[in-house]
Amino acid sequence: MARAEKVTAVAELKDRFESSNAAVLTEYRGLTVAQLKQLRVSLGEHAKFAVAKNTLSKIAANEAGVTSLDDLFQGPTAIAFVNGDVVEAAKGLREFAKANPLLIIKGGVVDGKSMTPEQISTLADLEPREVLLAKLAGALKAKQSQAAATFNALPTQMARLVEALRAKREEPVAAEPADSGE
Repeated sequence: MARAEKVTAVAELKDRFESSNAAVLTEYRGLTVAQLKQLRVSLGEHAKFAVAKNTLSKIAANEAGVTSLDDLFQGPTAIAFVNGDVVEAAKGLREFAKANPLLIIKGGVVDGKSMTPEQISTLADLEPREVLLAKLAGALKAKQSQAAATFNALPTQMARLVEALRAKREEPVAAEPADSGE
């Protein structure tokens, strides 16, 4: 690879590291081209799977400020750059790795935080962002409904209390039995 090509490759990788929400490093040794194509499809539209030289990837990551991945750039390494839903990409990687044990998740970085393979697998267990947001919205709506019902109940209860007091005042006072004068 000529020096100019290396500089261009490093610049492209650096840009991907900087613009991505996450980068997940994998070992792909033994996978066929058809399997890699299938992996790219399973990652979804928000992730790009790139195979690059370790030295160039390491330089690009360091230039982008991602130094926590240095130890992972050993052996055949490919990087899944995620722009969007990290959970969807993590699920795609995990499911593909289950079906194709030759794909090994080495680790990665999500929003600047270093992640182990176990943490990435845990991330894959989460529900998609849209589902979590819908659940949050439902919970907030339920709390608002409860608050509205409470605020509505206060005037109603106050009106019932006032009516009960008025009714009690209007009741005739029962005459007390007279003393028989013993």
